[in-house]
Amino acid sequence: MGDDGRGTEDFAHDAARFFLLSGCSGGGKSTLLAALQEQGHLAFEEPGRQVVKAQMLIDGPGLPWRDQALFAELCVFCAVEQMETAAGSTGPVFFDRGIVDAVAFFDYLGREVPAHLERAAQLLRYNATVFLTPPWRAIYAGDNERRHSYEEAVAQYHASLKTFARFGYRPVELPRASVGERVDFVLACLETAAAV
Repeated sequence: MGDDGRGTEDFAHDAARFFLLSGCSGGGKSTLLAALQEQGHLAFEEPGRQVVKAQMLIDGPGLPWRDQALFAELCVFCAVEQMETAAGSTGPVFFDRGIVDAVAFFDYLGREVPAHLERAAQLLRYNATVFLTPPWRAIYAGDNERRHSYEEAVAQYHASLKTFARFGYRPVELPRASVGERVDFVLACLETAAAV
């Protein structure tokens, strides 16, 4: 897999502590992630935002409004790099979107998922519990990196639910509540899972 010789079997040991934050775009994932980081948890920024920033910097082709397939490929590459970085850590790790989200993007577009991306989503796993931010119009805001409408964000959210189910993940919808309440909700879910 990487230069350190890690294979998919090594990542399987980490899956239980790799938690995915996904859901509706503009639903508060980044804010929640920052709050979890403030509490000392390792967390990784959304691959899509990293790709957009880098591609805009170099005026590259891998932007979602230029080449959707290339954008998804770059997001998967970024997500794999994040998982490799997190593999050397201990304790729970939080990811703002991941490999499955890139596959869900193809599903949303109604395009065939490239075999190697499907394989990546099957082999490189996160914890079965996936935390989802639901559509929340009151806090939705577009920006230079988020150019789609609220309606498009909601449509992508519903399409992603089917993709998560297809890969055997259990979506847990976060409450439409304050950041502090959401942090408490996520950590309580982790404690419950650890006690089982």
